[in-house]
Amino acid sequence: MTRIPVVSKDKAGLLARGVFWMAKRRYGAVPEPFGVIARHRGLLTAGAVHELAVERTATKLPVSLRHLVQYRVAVVLGCSWCIDFGTMLQRLDGLDIDRLREIDDYETSPRYTDIERKALAYADAMTATPTTVTDEQVAELDAELGHVGAIELTYLIALENQRSRLNHALGIVDQGFTSGEACRVPRV
Repeated sequence: MTRIPVVSKDKAGLLARGVFWMAKRRYGAVPEPFGVIARHRGLLTAGAVHELAVERTATKLPVSLRHLVQYRVAVVLGCSWCIDFGTMLQRLDGLDIDRLREIDDYETSPRYTDIERKALAYADAMTATPTTVTDEQVAELDAELGHVGAIELTYLIALENQRSRLNHALGIVDQGFTSGEACRVPRV
């Protein structure tokens, strides 16, 4: 159970009901973070607009790399909701979710490419407290991904840190978005 109750559909305002309808249509259920944040209409609006804008504009990197670094942050921070939802998104995008079982061994696993290893190490460095990002990491990623790609990567990792930390603080846990093969992915 979340630390702050989810707003029920019958008690939700017009905006929240619209967000709930769109989310249920898109994901099959209303994500609990939406139901909790719906208690603050302004932040629900800001969050929805921001998430849609990021989805539409963060397209420089391959979708697999975008999902992978965000999944890594969720694993490192122990956000079971983000792991659950992230696995579903990767499965729906036709990506290899079996390799997610080896995420903690990305440095040596043959299931990850060189650029994925660098991006995952960068995600670890950005997620560490305090952060441990080096000039060399940024320069290497910038050389491979270009300025726009390196910025997008950094932004997505920072955004997932925000999501995972918010969900953890509010007690939002996995919701069962994964099914079938995805359920075999270990949860933190």
